[in-house]
Amino acid sequence: MSSHYEAPIRKPLVLGDKSYGDISNDIARPVETPPNIDWWIAFSIAMAAFLWGLGCMAYTLGTGIGTWGLNKTVGWAWDITNFVWWVGIGHAGTLISAVLLLFRQKWRMGINRSAEAMTIFSVIQAGLFPIIHMGRPWLAYWMFPIPNQFGSLWVNFNSPLLWDVFAISTYLTVSLVFWWTGLLPDFAMIRDRAVKPFQKKIYSLISFGWSGRAKDWQRFEEVSLVLAGLATPLVLSVHTIVSFDFATSVIPGWHTTIFPPYFVAGAIFSGFAMVQTLLIIMRKVSRLESYITLQHIEMMNIVIMITGSIVGCAYITELFIAWYSGVEYEQYAFLNRATGPYWWAYFLMMSCNVVSPQIMWIKKIRTNIIWSFVISIVVNVGMWFERFVIIVTSLHRDYLPSSWTMFSPTFIDIGIFIGTIGFFFVLFLLYARSFPVVAQAEIKTILKSSGENYKKIRDK
Repeated sequence: MSSHYEAPIRKPLVLGDKSYGDISNDIARPVETPPNIDWWIAFSIAMAAFLWGLGCMAYTLGTGIGTWGLNKTVGWAWDITNFVWWVGIGHAGTLISAVLLLFRQKWRMGINRSAEAMTIFSVIQAGLFPIIHMGRPWLAYWMFPIPNQFGSLWVNFNSPLLWDVFAISTYLTVSLVFWWTGLLPDFAMIRDRAVKPFQKKIYSLISFGWSGRAKDWQRFEEVSLVLAGLATPLVLSVHTIVSFDFATSVIPGWHTTIFPPYFVAGAIFSGFAMVQTLLIIMRKVSRLESYITLQHIEMMNIVIMITGSIVGCAYITELFIAWYSGVEYEQYAFLNRATGPYWWAYFLMMSCNVVSPQIMWIKKIRTNIIWSFVISIVVNVGMWFERFVIIVTSLHRDYLPSSWTMFSPTFIDIGIFIGTIGFFFVLFLLYARSFPVVAQAEIKTILKSSGENYKKIRDK
C-alpha cells in the first residue's frame, strides 16, 4: 500500500527504528548533557582565533586603516572581499528554509535549523566589515537615515556602503525572526524536559508561552508561510544589492550587467558548501546520523553542482562579452586576470568553482562523506578567490601604467579575517550546545511518511 504521502521509491529521511520519543531524546541530548572533549578542543581553537582577530581589530581602530595592505590604487581589497564572502555564505540558510518550504521539500527538515543559524552568524561577521572599514566606527549611526536634529546631514543614498547597511539589516532581521519562530516548539520541548529551575525559567522565557495546542500550531504554520514569502525575494535582493557595489561603477571588469544573477548563484553555491561543511561535522559530533542522512548530503551536493555550473557559465559569459564589446580596457581587464601577476588566483577560482563541483555528477562521489566534505571546503576557498579576483585584479592595473601596483595583505588584514572565522565558529559551537540543532517538531511530521521503519511496514 503506497497511496500515502510519498512515493515508495524515495529513500527514508529518518533512519533507524525511531519513535517520536527517540527523536525528542536524540535532539535534546546535546543540550542536556555536558559538552565532550572534542567540543572543548574546537571551542578553544575558535576562541583563540577570535581573540587574535579582536586584537587586530582594536589595533586597526586605534592606529587607522593604514595598518592594512591598501594603497593608492587598490583602495578596496581584503576587507570587502571578506564582506562579500560572508554575505554569500549567509545565503543558504534563508534559501533552504524559505524557498524549500514554499516548494514543500521534505529533505529540508533535517538541515534547515543549522542553515538558519549559520545565516545569522555569517551575516554578523559580514556586518563587522563595513563598520571597521569606515575607519571611525563611532560614527556608524551616520549610515542610518535619522532626523537632522541629531546634527548630521541625511545619508547619501547613492553610496554603496549605505545599500549594504540596508540590505544586511533587513536580511538579519527577517532571518532572525524566521529562525526564532521555528525554534519555539523546540524551546518548549526543552522547557518541559528541564530539571534545573534556572534552565526551565530561561527556556520558558524564550519559548514565548508555547503550549502546543492546535491553535499554536495553526498560527505557527501561517507565520512560517508568510515569513517564507517575505524571505524568498530577500534571497535574490540582498546579494543583488551587494553586486551593485561593483556593477554601478565604471571600472573595467566591474560594470557588467551579469553581476546580480551571477552573485546570487555564487552566494547560494558558497552558502550550501558551508552548510555542507558544518553539517558533516555536526552529524558526527552530535551523533545525528539518523536525521542528517546521506540523502540530505546528496541533495545538497546536487544544489552545489547546479549553482557551480551557473557560476561557471557566468565566468565564460563575462570573458565572451569583454572580447565581444571591442573595448580594449575591458578586454585588458580580463586578459590581465587570467595572465597577469594574479593569474594563480584566477586559476584557483576557476578550478575550485567550476571544475571541482563537476565531479559530483558521479553518484559514488556525491554520496561519499569524505569527498563531500573536501569539495565543500574547496568551493568556499574558490569563492573567496572569486571575490578577490573581481576586486583586486580589476583595480591593481588601471588606465595609467605609472600607477600600477600589487596588493599584499598585512598580518592585520589576515588576523581580522581569521578572527571573524573564529567568531563564527564560537557562535556556532555555543548554538549547538544550547539550542536544538534539528527541528524535532518538523522531523516528527515526516516520520510516518519518511521514517525507515514506517516505510518497511508500509511497503510490505
